[in-house]
Amino acid sequence: MNIQKKIKTILLLLVISTLFISCKDTSKTNFDDTEHTSVFYLIRHAEKDRSDSTNKNPFLTTQGIERAKKWAVFFKNKKIDAVYSTNYKRTRQTALPIAKNNNLEIISYTPKKFITEEFIQNNKGKHIVIVGHSNTTPQLVNRLLGEKKYEDIPDGDNNDLFIVTHTKNTVMSKREKVH
Repeated sequence: MNIQKKIKTILLLLVISTLFISCKDTSKTNFDDTEHTSVFYLIRHAEKDRSDSTNKNPFLTTQGIERAKKWAVFFKNKKIDAVYSTNYKRTRQTALPIAKNNNLEIISYTPKKFITEEFIQNNKGKHIVIVGHSNTTPQLVNRLLGEKKYEDIPDGDNNDLFIVTHTKNTVMSKREKVH
């Protein structure tokens, strides 16, 4: 009888151990960890100088420079891995304080050729800032989402933030006003 109790105890311990191991493995497969979560932050450039309507590549105004500094503060603790900007003075000036705060170089992009499946795969698990324009920023957000959800940003609006999150199983977006 003593041997039967020992066998039952050993079997019970084996069953309990197996349950613990299987629960641990199951929780890992259901959890979207950071290595699979990508966060794309998309903003429009800050306020540009409109004093010369023929200038297609103006610098930022004083107000725009202040907004660019505010963006840098906003992104300071977000662990940014890369900062992308079109090759215009106003977008680069907006991106520069963000890049400097994160010890990064600005990477130039062309909106029409940007946001491919390869780009998304290459940035898996990263936090990316993309600085664009009133028309290109919503287009890029829509490409990241795989659907047409957002329209162009009104011309005088420079404080929209789009956040697109790619996880292993989902793609989500939100739009915020950041002052």
